[in-house]
Amino acid sequence: MLAFIIESERPMSINLTDPIFTDEDKAREHLESIRWPDGPYCPHCGEMEKIYRLNGKSHRPGLIHCNSCEQAFTVTVGSVMERSHVALTKWVLAYRLMCSSKKGMSSHQLHRMLGVTYKTAWFMSHRIRESMKDDTHKKTGGLGGANKVVEADESYVGGKAKNRAHREPEAKKAVLSLVERGGKVTSFHVANVTAKTVRPIIVTNVNRASALMTDESLVYPKVGDEFSSHGTVNHSANEYARLGGYIHTNTAENFFSILKRGITGVYHSVSEAHLHRYLAEFDFRYNNRSGLGIEDEARTDKAIKGAAGKRLYYQAPRQAANA
Repeated sequence: MLAFIIESERPMSINLTDPIFTDEDKAREHLESIRWPDGPYCPHCGEMEKIYRLNGKSHRPGLIHCNSCEQAFTVTVGSVMERSHVALTKWVLAYRLMCSSKKGMSSHQLHRMLGVTYKTAWFMSHRIRESMKDDTHKKTGGLGGANKVVEADESYVGGKAKNRAHREPEAKKAVLSLVERGGKVTSFHVANVTAKTVRPIIVTNVNRASALMTDESLVYPKVGDEFSSHGTVNHSANEYARLGGYIHTNTAENFFSILKRGITGVYHSVSEAHLHRYLAEFDFRYNNRSGLGIEDEARTDKAIKGAAGKRLYYQAPRQAANA
């Protein structure tokens, strides 16, 4: 019995004694090495040379001054961590935990493990999800390409009506995912799954030289004509693959299985207002999975790099600035 080990269930390889999780200076140096691999630069004006560190006793650790714009900054300025009073060691650990947990990590779990309030953990987790947003596929012509296959499929997330006997059941939320076989996925929350709402998403995010694979839904035939080829499977007739397994949407279905297990088993419920960030989280981990040669540490570093140029506020920006 002891020899029966499922590799996919092996524990996360996090060394909690690593100084970056316990020492504030080491955590700061770690963040600087990721965000500024070529040395610090001013996030206000971009200056790289006319800057110097302020090491006086009256200055907070990590403070840097720019002589070009006369502004001071630290490694958190210009990122989702800006103006946060949470220790950098906790930020580094939160990033690692969320990037290492295949099905996600709830804010309640973060709150217990980091020793912060639930409200703080909730806001940290959403900032980290904001860091995970990635639309680089649009800059390279979209998912897929010549001789490549992209699967498009929709699913619905939300709890079961029988579990909401004490109140009116909520409608499940529709999610459209586009998955390149052997590559990346990008997901979207759509209010209604119709040909009118689905087509703009597909043509914007998928290279038209790709082969498009879908199910038999009537929302896909017209948009399928815009791609090099369009294959369909009839799920209602228990058909899941054709042409020797070439035509199928099983890759998208596999992604949905991870998404639903995370939302149902870890988060339990997801509000429609924040669903797009949860989708970005699951997309990010799938796009930076071990199967593509990206392990936990590299995945975490990539998420921290993605923190640059992004902010989230409790309130509107003008109110937050005056807080």
